[in-house]
Amino acid sequence: MGADKYILRVEDIHKAYGDREVLKGVSFNVRKGETKVFIGPSGTGKSTLLRCINQLTLPDQGRVFLNDEEVTNSGTRINYFRQKIGMVFQNFYLFDHLTAVRNVEVALLKVKKMDAAAAREKALEELRRVGMEDWADHYPAELSGGQAQRVSIARALAMDPDVILFDEPTSALDPELTREVLEVMKNLARQGMTMLVVTHEMGFALSVANEVLFMEHGKVVERGTPAQLLNDPAFTRTKNFIGKFRDYNEE
Repeated sequence: MGADKYILRVEDIHKAYGDREVLKGVSFNVRKGETKVFIGPSGTGKSTLLRCINQLTLPDQGRVFLNDEEVTNSGTRINYFRQKIGMVFQNFYLFDHLTAVRNVEVALLKVKKMDAAAAREKALEELRRVGMEDWADHYPAELSGGQAQRVSIARALAMDPDVILFDEPTSALDPELTREVLEVMKNLARQGMTMLVVTHEMGFALSVANEVLFMEHGKVVERGTPAQLLNDPAFTRTKNFIGKFRDYNEE
């Protein structure tokens, strides 16, 4: 199948910190509209992988392509690619001194150079999309964690990215707030947003992903559809990991 079919190609990514190899040659491709979910024990390089994709962390080896243009080694064009590859972190990174709508507007004004009226309209549109329009004039301190995370998702959406990377977006939230954020992400998947998601939320992974990739020790050790990994995993380690979370979620 031709490379032109893929919106994102990740080829042989390696990353080490001193003697500690965090990523040991990770490769995968993503088609437009797919949701790929990365699961696995903590410390297996999942978050580092996302950061290497948008060059917040520079890989030691390997290449990343977006729409057949190389993101790695892109020099001054990296800011262009970071607009196209959105990122949502577990810590929301909202500006405390700006309201929700201003948090979404700021990159539209400074990066996209939109005029004030157009930026405001776009920001409100994206807040509406994540169910936060009524909170547009509230400051982050006035928002719950789930609401703040939805604002950060709106901020990523406002740049009209080709892909959004979600790095454990619910790990700082309690279960009730987790559900509201996952619901927004499920809606985005249904709308055809291309997403890479690092999460421990097994229910989300199994209900939304086109492909689940199980990582351990810096490598993708198994990958497949949710049904394949749930019902017929190739490795006992995968089966135990998924089973542990399924048992926990059913308690």
